[in-house]
Amino acid sequence: MDLFIGLLVLLAIIILPNIKIVPQAKSYVIERLGIYYTTWKSGLHFKIPFIDRTANVVTLKEIVKDFAPQPVITKDNVTMQIDTVVYFQITDPKLYTYGVDNPISAIENLTATTLRNIIGDLELDETLTSRDIINTKMRAILDEATDPWGIKVNRVELKNILPPRDIQEAMEKQMRAERERRESILRAEGEKKSSILIAEGEKESAILRAEAKKESQIKEAEGEAEAIMKIKEAEARGIEMLKSAKADQSVITLKSLETLEALANGEATKIIVPSDLQNIATLGTTIKEMLSDKKDK
Repeated sequence: MDLFIGLLVLLAIIILPNIKIVPQAKSYVIERLGIYYTTWKSGLHFKIPFIDRTANVVTLKEIVKDFAPQPVITKDNVTMQIDTVVYFQITDPKLYTYGVDNPISAIENLTATTLRNIIGDLELDETLTSRDIINTKMRAILDEATDPWGIKVNRVELKNILPPRDIQEAMEKQMRAERERRESILRAEGEKKSSILIAEGEKESAILRAEAKKESQIKEAEGEAEAIMKIKEAEARGIEMLKSAKADQSVITLKSLETLEALANGEATKIIVPSDLQNIATLGTTIKEMLSDKKDK
């Protein structure tokens, strides 16, 4: 009985460690007698004790590696420090295991040499303004070089570009001068637009004042003309009313006296008022005499 229990314990010790459950996004590279045998995907697996062994456990997730800054020299002999971030994924666990020794170190060295080659063909200004171009070139070169290692390079980013201190100070002065120049241009354009708006406002104001004066004069002239027309119409209606009323001799005599009053305000020296206001002949003689005196003078 003890022997049986011992055998069961021994079998458990031997068998249980060889039962493997591979989780999602993992792969196990299995060797049999020291030779690659198979690659386990996610799920339940069993390996033969003492014959099979796990050579490598590989993650299939995307891996992000931030490599230390590398010194590079531009085409115009400026030494800069540039650090890169590489996003890659293992697509073939077998090639990743047997393709290269220490794949991460190999990718880092390959990234540094590729970066030096690309930056060596660019000047400082091009390096600072061509990040997207540099990233694209590096990704294409690294992806092609890492294919035999079972690695797919998805993305490469230049994290920091650090030129020498004196270059940084010169760039800061240049940027400050450029900002001041833009500020001066914007201020000048603002003053120009303000002057134009003020001139246009004064022009429109003068036009409106002229139009208002013109309309006022037109209204005033129309008012005077209308007043004259009203007076003439009133006089005409008065005459018509006298005619229609068949005014008698006394009314006509009264109108004649009003005429005499108007003449008296002129240069006549004599005014003769007849005693008999109804005597038209006497009134006519008086008017004639006054006119005669005025003509002699």
